[in-house]
Amino acid sequence: MRKRHGNAALSRRARCVVLWAAGERRVDIREKLACNDAFVTKWTTSFDSQGLAGLVSLHPGRAPKVPTAKLEARVLNRTLKHLPRDGSTHWSSRKLANELGDVSFSAVQRIWRKHGVRPHRLDTHMVSNDPDFETKAADVIGLYLDPPAHAAVFCVDEKTAIQALDRKDRMLPLSPGRAQSHGFEYKRNGTLSLFAALNTSTGQVLGKTAARHTSEQFVGFLEEIVATQSPRREIHVICDNVSSHKTPLVQAFLAKHRRVHMHYTPTYSSWLNQVENWFARIQRDVITRGIFSSIKDLDKKLMRYIRQYNKNPKPLKWKFADPTRRITADSSVSVD
Repeated sequence: MRKRHGNAALSRRARCVVLWAAGERRVDIREKLACNDAFVTKWTTSFDSQGLAGLVSLHPGRAPKVPTAKLEARVLNRTLKHLPRDGSTHWSSRKLANELGDVSFSAVQRIWRKHGVRPHRLDTHMVSNDPDFETKAADVIGLYLDPPAHAAVFCVDEKTAIQALDRKDRMLPLSPGRAQSHGFEYKRNGTLSLFAALNTSTGQVLGKTAARHTSEQFVGFLEEIVATQSPRREIHVICDNVSSHKTPLVQAFLAKHRRVHMHYTPTYSSWLNQVENWFARIQRDVITRGIFSSIKDLDKKLMRYIRQYNKNPKPLKWKFADPTRRITADSSVSVD
């Protein structure tokens, strides 16, 4: 234990034996050595039966082999350009190792991890068919990165048909070793739509609930946004292409309020609207695991969340992962 040069693992095992022989409690040994019960049992038992020789591992193991560049190329080529011969839709590490024959599944896992290849994952995407995708996307992102001086920029959208679900069985609370559990059966108490406007400069959210998401409700919400700003301030509204955002009522509202400017995202490009990020937050925090006895209860909990969120809002900070890449309809643009 007192050797200044030597194997640290042997010193740790020896200290475990000394503490055990001194009558230390198992819980104290675990705390001092940052180990578990299996470690204490293994090395004290081994010392009792074999003495000092018992502290030496018969199979100390070895460091994993570093795959060569040629092997990495083979694994990646087979993973990315070929499918399994048994008709499976994707590779597993063991299946690929058996296919190649001269590589272990753990080596395949290390190569995948090194290059960020995850065959078990599946994402979804939707390609925009908007012929003006580049122009519209640049217009919207330009409002995020370089907004007009002395103007307010709002991302506006509605989260429709939020269900007020009540559980028929009582909820089992969170406890050590057990996750929180909802009853399988539920009762529908109706639906509610939530209009939200995210101020891109401050991160604050204006919210309003409605029984339906009609054009009249949308225009009424726009009027509430206008009422929150000074009379001479320009207002830029970013929204998607849903039909209720382009009706004659909306056009009449814009004709009446010349300082309000609408910016529509390209088709199938809701990811450009920052309020969608906030909708994901309220979905995760309130709706998914929520229990709502009525529409009124759902409305109360949604608005309470918005009020609490606005006490410490944080704007989203967007930046290009690669500023040299242009935005086109057939390109993949990464935005943080």
